[in-house]
Amino acid sequence: MRSVTFRQLRVFTEVAKQLSFSRAAEALHLSPPAVTMQVKELESHVGLPLFERPGRQISLTMAGEYFLVYAKRLLSTLKDADNVMARFKRVETGVLTIGLISTAGYFLPSLLARFQAEHPGIDVRLDVTGDMTELLARLHNNEVDLAVMGRPPKEYALRAEPFAGHPMVFVCPSGHPLLGVGHPPLNALLLHPLIAREHGSEVRHVLDGYLRDRRLAPRIVMEIASNEAVKASVMAGLGISFLSLHAVAAEVRSGLLHIVDFEDTPVMRTWNIVREVSKVLSPAAEAFRYFVMEQAEALLAGVDGALLSGQSNQRR
Repeated sequence: MRSVTFRQLRVFTEVAKQLSFSRAAEALHLSPPAVTMQVKELESHVGLPLFERPGRQISLTMAGEYFLVYAKRLLSTLKDADNVMARFKRVETGVLTIGLISTAGYFLPSLLARFQAEHPGIDVRLDVTGDMTELLARLHNNEVDLAVMGRPPKEYALRAEPFAGHPMVFVCPSGHPLLGVGHPPLNALLLHPLIAREHGSEVRHVLDGYLRDRRLAPRIVMEIASNEAVKASVMAGLGISFLSLHAVAAEVRSGLLHIVDFEDTPVMRTWNIVREVSKVLSPAAEAFRYFVMEQAEALLAGVDGALLSGQSNQRR
């Protein structure tokens, strides 16, 4: 396999990811015949078929699944080497891929706009997911340079640096009975249907911990894997919910949603910028990390404080 090229490895991993030659060609900005040719040459060097091709569907062979592990390792090592050389040159250019939990998408674009104004040579791309496990896998596979999320599980070899507070709140629609009580008792949670995010999301993890600590078991009528769908359901009067304050900021400002002041709320967590312990950051990634650590807290604290105090003033 000494004649295998990194170009062939990149094409192979993209086809394995997309399970489609045409979609891989589109992602790589190549023609489908060029992608097919690269895969065939790679299979020739390996001496084994890497894909099954029954009809239009394709899938990895067992040999392909094993080879994919090593292909990703090789490409990850090459990327680390490129980052180290860029650090020597102090070049703040190129592509920076930021992975993020979907809730961070409500505030990160405004930060990115400021960052890119200061670093015009860096092309920033966002890789958004609602699932913490999926984001951790992308970090491990070196598919993203940095990730913005809550605190990751301790069993992962990651460096997590908190940069801002992350309040989570209960919300209800306008005219809801809970708004007639300044600080409703916790037992009131048992009287109203609850719309929750799905298991695996950070918000659901925090909600489950809040309820468990208080020995409460409210009636969860829906589990939804989308902040937008949860908000729409609450505004339609289908129940109350528990979400990130950053996810409901626009609706709270407009009066479409209201924060319910249950005991020990908002529940405070932190936003973290996360990377693999062993990863060498490129100058571009290091510049973004420094920017977030220096500027994000002040921006978010101002927004959060205004929202929470505004809701409190409305009840007086």
